[in-house]
Amino acid sequence: MEINLAAIDPVAFEIGPFAIRWYALSYLAGILLGWRYMLVLAGRRANERPHKDDIDDFISWAIIGIILGGRLGYVLFYNFDYYMMHPQDILKVWHGGMSFHGGMTGVLIAMYLFARRANVPFLKLADFVTTAAPIGLFFGRIANFINGELYGRVTDVSWGVVFPRGGDAPRHPSQLYEAGLEGALLFVILYICMRTKLREVHGFCAGGFMAGYGTARIVVELFRQPDAQVGFVFAHVSMGQILSLPMVLIGLSVCVYAWRKGGKNGAL
Repeated sequence: MEINLAAIDPVAFEIGPFAIRWYALSYLAGILLGWRYMLVLAGRRANERPHKDDIDDFISWAIIGIILGGRLGYVLFYNFDYYMMHPQDILKVWHGGMSFHGGMTGVLIAMYLFARRANVPFLKLADFVTTAAPIGLFFGRIANFINGELYGRVTDVSWGVVFPRGGDAPRHPSQLYEAGLEGALLFVILYICMRTKLREVHGFCAGGFMAGYGTARIVVELFRQPDAQVGFVFAHVSMGQILSLPMVLIGLSVCVYAWRKGGKNGAL
């Protein structure tokens, strides 16, 4: 039995002339919960850095990295021609259009700059940030589903969804697949890693996040409808898969580097 998404309003509530959208609330929830989770991680070793004050100071850097990187990534990789013709629309983030890969790059730059300025171990900070990142991914993908964007390909499965902008045929709710894999499952895996001795192997969780996200995204792209303005880059390969493959390779390389360095330093 197919589901019709037209009944779900992307506007959560209105205050006078201002409309508060689920999309904005998802970013707010992801950032706030991710911040609180990092404070919990930092509080377990209060005498080590990054400590709670470092996390509090870093969160504003992370927000800037997410917004600037995510928006610029979308403009450059997914809709470059349109925004070159309409540059005034680049700042209209409330219309949607954020790239995870761009946002990740923005946060990486923010982490590097903050770590140097605050004299905080970069790989350890990266472990904290990437362990919390699936929280934001989960809420973000749920918001994508409510918005009826980034939907999947046409399907005949019983849980297919008819999206307002996707025609009359039911489609894979690929946003929910991503919420489950990139969000819930990846969070559990990294949570377990941070509860074991792997926590002391600085960089291992960060590498695991990159490899895990990249793998999940490549798989889900098999069910997701490519962006109309991009289509398949070649054959049946999407832009998301192309951008995710380097993440898998880099993530695995970081895990190997962290494992070898952790073993030498007696962390294992």
